[in-house]
Formats: sequence, C-alpha cells, structure tokens
Amino acid sequence: MRARRPPSLTLRATLAFSVVAMLAVAGAGMYLYETMKGAVMTRSDHAVLARLDHFRKLLQYDLTLTTLQSSPQLFENMLDSEDDIFIIAEPGKPAVIRVNPLHASLPSMPVVPANMPLSVADMRSGMLDSGVPMRAATVEAVSGGRIVHLTAAHIEVKEMATLAGFRNRILLAVALAFVLTALLGYVLLRRGLRPLRRMANHAAAITPAQLDSRMDNRDTPVELQQLGEAYNAMLDRLADGYQRLTQFSADLAHEIRTPVGSLMGHCQVALRQARTEDEYQALLASNLEELERISRMVESILFLARADEAQAALNRQMLDLADEMQRVAGYFEGLAEEREITLHTEGDARIEADPLLLRRALSNLVANAIRYADEGSEIKIRVIESGQHCRIEVENQGPTLDDATLGKLFDRFYRGDASRHQSSDSNGLGLAIVAAIMQLHGGEVSVNQPAPGRICFGLAFPR
Repeated sequence: MRARRPPSLTLRATLAFSVVAMLAVAGAGMYLYETMKGAVMTRSDHAVLARLDHFRKLLQYDLTLTTLQSSPQLFENMLDSEDDIFIIAEPGKPAVIRVNPLHASLPSMPVVPANMPLSVADMRSGMLDSGVPMRAATVEAVSGGRIVHLTAAHIEVKEMATLAGFRNRILLAVALAFVLTALLGYVLLRRGLRPLRRMANHAAAITPAQLDSRMDNRDTPVELQQLGEAYNAMLDRLADGYQRLTQFSADLAHEIRTPVGSLMGHCQVALRQARTEDEYQALLASNLEELERISRMVESILFLARADEAQAALNRQMLDLADEMQRVAGYFEGLAEEREITLHTEGDARIEADPLLLRRALSNLVANAIRYADEGSEIKIRVIESGQHCRIEVENQGPTLDDATLGKLFDRFYRGDASRHQSSDSNGLGLAIVAAIMQLHGGEVSVNQPAPGRICFGLAFPR
C-alpha cells in the first residue's frame, strides 16, 4: 500500500495562519457582539424604566384612573411598540388598562414603592413561547389618593433581530477572513519559500562534475541566509573532500604501481633463464623489501581511514613527556649516528594522551627530521608549556622550503625532497598520520621556519 504523503509546509503554514486570523476576527467579533448586546439591553431597560417613571408622574399629577377608564385607547396610542406590555391596576382589582397584544406571561416581579427611585436592578427577565426574551418591572403609583400598580414589559423582538443581523455579519467576516488569509497566505508563502525550492533544485542538479556550483544568496531572506551559507559551506567541504579523494586515489595507484611493477620486473627477468641459488636469494630479498614497503603503506592507509571515520578509540593516560622524548630519541639514536646527527631533548611536562599514538606521531617527526636534516647537524626535541596547550617541537637544520611546499607537507603521499624521491623509503604518509593523530586528540600540528635553514614541527596538545 502506498504511504500517504504528508502535507506540505506551505499548506500547513497557510492553514495555521488562516486559523489564527479566523480566531482573531472571531474573538474581536464576539467582543463587539457582547458589547453591542449589553448596550442594546441596557438601553431597552432604561426605556422601560423611563416609561414607568413617566406614567407614574402623569398619574400622580395629571391623569386619574377615571380619565383612563373613559379613554383607554388614548393611552394605548402613547406606547412606542405595538408588542410591548403595559398594565395599570389597583391591587386586588381588575386592570384599568391592559395592553398585552401577544398575551405573554409576565415573570414574578417585586413592586417598587412609590417613594423609591427606579433602577436596572428592579428589572426582571422573561421569555415568550417563541423564545423571544422580555424585560419587565412593576412600580407603585398614587393617583387621586388611590394606590395603583404600573407594570411595563418590553418584548425585545427588534433588539434580537438587530443582534442576529450583527451576529451574521460577524460570521461572514470570520469566513471571509479565513478565505482571504488562506489565499493571500498561500501566495505569500509560495513566494517566500521560493529560495528553498531554488535550493532544492540546485541540490538536485549537483553531481561530482558540478561541485563548484554555489547558491546565490544575494536575494535570499535574512531568515534563510544562514541556511544558504551553510549549504554553500557544505558544498565547499564536499568539493574539497572529493578532490582529496580523487588525488588520494591517483597517488595511491601511483605509489602501489611502482613496487608492484618492480616485483613483476624482477620476477620476469629471473624466469627468462636459470639462476643460481644465490641469485634467487638476492631476488627474494629484494622482493621482500618491496613487499614490506607495500605492507607499511597499507597499514598507514588503514590507520588514516580509521582516523578519518573517527573509529580510533583513544586509550588516554597521563604521560611524562621527558620520558617519552628520551624513549624516541634512544630508538633513533643509531639511525642518527649513521648521518652524524645529534639528538637533543629538553623540557618536561605531563599530558593526557594515548601513549602508542603519541610515540608514533613523535617518531614520525623525528624520522622525518633525520631523513631530511643536514649531515652533522643537531635535531632539537623540546617541550614548551603555555596556558592552554602543551607543545612538543622537533626542529632540525635543512634546506629552506617555500610557503607552497610548507602548506603541502601534511598532504598524503607528498614528499618534499624530489631529489631523493625514488631512493627514499618514505611513502609520503608519515606527516599525514601525525596530523590525523593530533586531530583525534583534539590538538593541532604545525610547521614553520624560525630561521633560514631551520624547520620546526610542533604538536600542540590541549590541557
């Protein structure tokens, strides 16, 4: 069964914005509706109270019950609404005036004394059978020395119609807000996400032959510039890694081809005619040297591969650098004496590092110094402490190198001494292994020429 495709970011953002806009408009509309409803109901209540107060004064000073009884129609014409209720009656007697066109049932109401002012708190709510609300109140009045009760009620038909129309407009506004926000939001989001689509198209077009192509971030929004810069930086790293891999493959093929070709040539020459036992032994010894060279090369390549993939597990221990330098200097003492080179160590410190890897890195630097140092010179191995790092330096006297050569010394299969390229037993991986070991320790390896004819390699271990 085909998996359901998740909704797009544009659709989800559009719906989210539309819902937010709808809720905002709905909230504002409800606030306005409730405000308007309260104002309309308050106005209706004051109209009922004003009517009661007006007729209470008329009965007290101008009208009498006798006049009302003789002309009830005159009073009915004085009402504003044909659906409103107004009743004038003496307590316990039939009503003198009864205006109730809808024959509505009145709610139970307290009688406000004649000498008491009227207020909204005296109003009571009722409901018609049709569901239309009403507001009613009863007051006491004195007419010609006789006590009468005035009851007024307002049927809120017009108010409900007004509020219903306003409510419908609010619902329409909410729906329009949702639709308009959805349409405008979709258009704007599609336009705003155009850089992402351009980035996706650019990424889809990237091939090993087009790793030099980069995104143009000049018209990219500020929020996406960091993503675009990170994307271009990733392409830079991929291009650099691919170039290194290509160069590494070519160098590896070249380095292996030489000893393999030598082995094949020796064997072909030996098979052309019968050889003596001594000649075969010499051939085997020569072939063994080439095989050992290939074995060292394979071992170095495997180490670099494990270091690149962060698979090497460090066995960190506290090490005394004076002892480690003496150990390495003693190991290379015989090789140095062959070229009349003196090894000199100085300084001491304690660091936390993998002892085997530290010795290998230091041994590679010392071996490299012995190989390329001038005969009869001195190689200095020293420790320099600083606030954040502990630095091991190996300095020797040799030919002056240009800046381009210094920048390539830690590249794989690079050998700076072209004159001894064929005779040297170096495979061009020693300094690359040193750089990998320092990377595993979180440190740095560096090279500089403190003076003409002097070259110094440094291993900076973090405290």
